[in-house]
Amino acid sequence: MTVLALTSVFTFAQRRVGSTTIQPKIGLNVSTVGDLDWKAGFVFGAELQHQLDRKVAIAGGLLYSFQGGKNDNYSWNPGYINIPVTLNYYLSRGFALKAGLQPGFMVGKDNVGDVNTFDLAVPVGMSYEYGNFVIDGRYNIGVTKVPKHGDGYTNVLQFTIGYKFKM
Repeated sequence: MTVLALTSVFTFAQRRVGSTTIQPKIGLNVSTVGDLDWKAGFVFGAELQHQLDRKVAIAGGLLYSFQGGKNDNYSWNPGYINIPVTLNYYLSRGFALKAGLQPGFMVGKDNVGDVNTFDLAVPVGMSYEYGNFVIDGRYNIGVTKVPKHGDGYTNVLQFTIGYKFKM
């Protein structure tokens, strides 16, 4: 009986075509904007994933992310609500490459008047599923300029762990 229970838990990573899952997740990101140095922050939220076929799934999420940058005299810590939409391609059982688009909206207290509050990024990364647990690593490449005057894109390296529930 124990073997049967463990087998059903650990084979969940092999999703059925047409299935949908929800994955609460939490993690760490390291971000920078323009000339500022990298700064650590937290990210948390959830993603929905729908399995289109045996190898391809589409996912959409809602994540709250502490981003920004710092230097010797200054630390900028805006909060963002990010909405990643990725196409996930499974190279093997549980291992996926992912890429997509991520609109983000600055909502944190460090929202100052001389920056754009909308941020578009291209997330690229990979994930590994073991049972219902998912470890995800992404690099969000900033596409829109953050300062209204001058250069500066937000780039974020993000690591999360989540747990998938079948819907």
